[in-house]
Amino acid sequence: MVASESILDLVVVGAGPAGLAAAIAAARAGLDYDVLEKGVLVNSVYRFPPGMTFFTTAELLELGELPFVTPHPKPTREEALTYYRRVVESCGLSIALGETVSEIRRDAGVFSVESLVARGGATVPRSRRARHVAVATGYYDQPVCLGVPGEGLPHVSHYFGEPHPFHQRRVVVVGGGNSAAEAALVLFRAGAQVTLVHRRERLSDKIKYWVKPDVENRIQQGSIAARFESRLLEIRPDRVLVETPAGREEIAAEAVFLLTGYRPDVSLLARAGVRIDPQTLSPQHDPQSFETNVPGLFVAGAIVSGTNTNRVFIENGRFHGAQVVRTILARRPLSRG
Repeated sequence: MVASESILDLVVVGAGPAGLAAAIAAARAGLDYDVLEKGVLVNSVYRFPPGMTFFTTAELLELGELPFVTPHPKPTREEALTYYRRVVESCGLSIALGETVSEIRRDAGVFSVESLVARGGATVPRSRRARHVAVATGYYDQPVCLGVPGEGLPHVSHYFGEPHPFHQRRVVVVGGGNSAAEAALVLFRAGAQVTLVHRRERLSDKIKYWVKPDVENRIQQGSIAARFESRLLEIRPDRVLVETPAGREEIAAEAVFLLTGYRPDVSLLARAGVRIDPQTLSPQHDPQSFETNVPGLFVAGAIVSGTNTNRVFIENGRFHGAQVVRTILARRPLSRG
């Protein structure tokens, strides 16, 4: 770590694949940098369900030209976590985990990056100074909340993990995208009694091509119950209230998964002076350099596209960091703090 009174060349906020790519480029360019991550390494990948298979192939998830080797046609979550740990170790990346950035302020061409570090059950403030900042915080940490009564009950979650605890239990999954379809299938195969609730008349066409026919067949045979064109009205401790085409219905539920999507948290950028599109939540930025309207403040990865989360994935967001560093290098000489 560089001492807090020094002026870094770059602070990267977020240690997902896009943030790691920026760190690799910075390290190879000889820049003084730090990566700050509020959770664990590649926190979004970590929050994927255990056993999940990626839609893409391993080589499209690679960083820094380090090979991602797997015997499978498409890698699993567990393989990806192992790979990204190896990337950090192989490249000797400087990453501060468990450190939440609270403010980014620019004064006289230098940024102050304020953060809170979790230590022994308390939070300790820390400050860094940097000439450039790249925000690569993605969107998976902020679920889309439905705002229905009971959404905060303890048996309700916006993320799906292990299916085993739900064996022989009644579970409601809300959503019609890939996350909801995969969760419904995994729960069904773990012995849960699953009901899928979706507001549209059919499941999304963007579901993985090997998952979609599987879940549709389970629904057709009645192994997974489904309520299409239906809206969740309320969650109670042992059931949910749903508005269906046939009227209101109560469905028994010992667990509820609200897998209705995620959206970026752009409040940090907005407070730093970045202009945010009110419709798409996309930060204003140059599409070539990824620099925002605040000089020296960049975005990278999925946060670039705001709520249009189907535009930027690991496959293309992994290249943003290198472009950010190229832009920084083009402005040399960099005076050292």
